[in-house]
Amino acid sequence: MAYLDNNATTPLDPAVAEKMIGFLKEHFGNPSSLYPLGRAVKEILAEARENIARAIGAQSSEIVFTGSGTEADNFAIRGVLEANPGKKEFITSAIEHPAVLRVANHLEKTGFKVTYVPVDRFGTVDLDVLRDAITPQTALISIMHANNEIGTIQPIEEIVRIASKSGVLVHTDAVQTFGKIPLDVGELGVDLLSISAHKIYGPKGVGALFIRKGVDLCPLIYGGRQEKGRRAGTENTIGIVGFGEAARVLIERGKKDKERIEKLAARLESGIREKIPNVHINGHPENRVKNTLNVAFPGIEAEAVLLALATKGISVSTGSACSEEEEEASHVLLAIGLPPEIARSAIRLSLGRFNTEGDIEAVLAELPEIVDRLRRISAFEPDS
Repeated sequence: MAYLDNNATTPLDPAVAEKMIGFLKEHFGNPSSLYPLGRAVKEILAEARENIARAIGAQSSEIVFTGSGTEADNFAIRGVLEANPGKKEFITSAIEHPAVLRVANHLEKTGFKVTYVPVDRFGTVDLDVLRDAITPQTALISIMHANNEIGTIQPIEEIVRIASKSGVLVHTDAVQTFGKIPLDVGELGVDLLSISAHKIYGPKGVGALFIRKGVDLCPLIYGGRQEKGRRAGTENTIGIVGFGEAARVLIERGKKDKERIEKLAARLESGIREKIPNVHINGHPENRVKNTLNVAFPGIEAEAVLLALATKGISVSTGSACSEEEEEASHVLLAIGLPPEIARSAIRLSLGRFNTEGDIEAVLAELPEIVDRLRRISAFEPDS
């Protein structure tokens, strides 16, 4: 099997699995309990929190565990807005993940003014529009660090500089950059940042929100005093342990992974360009997470390509895993100006730690024939 959908989820790293199994066998205590069984678990969670904080240049006290990246996004946005009831404006982009866009849609229904900043043909936000959208009523700007479908990296540092002039907080969804490019909250300057374990070879069902010291948020979930009162509920101890170990492995081998993955991705892109006529590579040509390759094949439907590849044991996607079952064209591809028929022909190939040269050769051996056959069936004539 050649798995090239690492932006949707990543395989569990063996070191993470081993750490989680060991924890399950030895520890069952509640970390809020004061006796030794509970205190032992609390110490292990503290170690995991420290690993994650180190991986993004934060202090451990600034990390709050959540049930997912989606919850972290919701917590950041709704938490800031509830903590600032006098401000009724929110700014985001047209190409955000559903975890942000659907919160924005809900906010509009409840009386908030939401500005959706457009992007250029590469998927980069229009900073002039963003700057003009800020008013004294703006409570928060939420722009993703890199897009999950096309990989384009946003100018977060510049967005922070613009926002800080008006005292506006900035949140970024960094789920798709964590583990792919160096990530440092100090350098970015953001107030809030979302990450997720299962994108860095950790378990599903656990994420985290970085909350810069001094930033005030209202909790989404009320109850006990877990996470210093910021996120009630008994912690997902096994998930957090896995997340912490995945972060530790990332610190240890992230740079080596990045270099190897980018070489494989470059080989894949050049091979597709060489072997298949009339393809559209979507996203910024340079300023993107290089593991991500979004390719449109005019004249055919992406779903047909995906299913044909699946019969050959090759797994890819047509976009965000959170909206894979929707039939409409990707909102991201439409936002960068692709016609709907071209947008519906695009697949996403995303590489990760466990991909090999054999995986790339398998795709390059099968994909050209699949595209050619589907185009002949549809009577499509590629440009010469």
